[in-house]
Amino acid sequence: MPGINSLAYLYTMETLLISGGSRGIGAAVAKLAIGKYNIAILYKNSKDKAEALCNELSTKGVIEAFYCDVSSEQSVKEAVSKVLKRFGKIDKLCCSAGIAQSKMFIDLTAEDWRNMFATNVDGVYYLTKQVCEGMLERKSGSIVYVSSIWGEEGASMESAYSASKAAIIGLGKSLAKEFAPNGVRVNVVTPGAIDTDMMKGYSKEDLKEVAESIPLGRLGEAKEVAEAILFLLESSYITGAVLPVNGGGIF
Repeated sequence: MPGINSLAYLYTMETLLISGGSRGIGAAVAKLAIGKYNIAILYKNSKDKAEALCNELSTKGVIEAFYCDVSSEQSVKEAVSKVLKRFGKIDKLCCSAGIAQSKMFIDLTAEDWRNMFATNVDGVYYLTKQVCEGMLERKSGSIVYVSSIWGEEGASMESAYSASKAAIIGLGKSLAKEFAPNGVRVNVVTPGAIDTDMMKGYSKEDLKEVAESIPLGRLGEAKEVAEAILFLLESSYITGAVLPVNGGGIF
């Protein structure tokens, strides 16, 4: 029987590519999916976390980390090329890389705006562009974008973030219709307040206030979002969906 790193074994498994896969929601997806798929995670500033995750999961399946600055088209091209060289094809894509910023709109600079869209929107475009061609040719594939509750509702002092996440929803809905005839599905998850690194800047008092504003009375866990992502990646008759994972919303 071939070992888990042999080409014969690798090519019998589907490959899942996860941007922002070294931490937070992306890492949670890798932990749930390991063993079911070959896992390729992309990281930018968290090499240590990416390597630690790979070491943690390597006994359960095949996982490898690749450097990628998703805001750079060239970096995305190089990373996807390496993933394809390693695994042969990419069957599923989860775009979870993203940044956030809390700032009054009047103080928001053009650079702030551009940086937000470069990572949160351009990165999704570049990754989809590089991966979708193979999916469309094979008439098979599944893509999930990680947006946000603020992409649906908007958030005070997070106008750039909200706008970028709304753009992802629009892109996902559009591509779902465009790709469907070729058997490729595109869906979106919109997490609410999730206990990840993005929440580390809030004080305990702030987090308590946020939790009290959520009908279920607590922040969500990255694993709970990951479960929704895997559900959409694997559900054969769902496309164009926007699935909220937010504990009932925020009052």
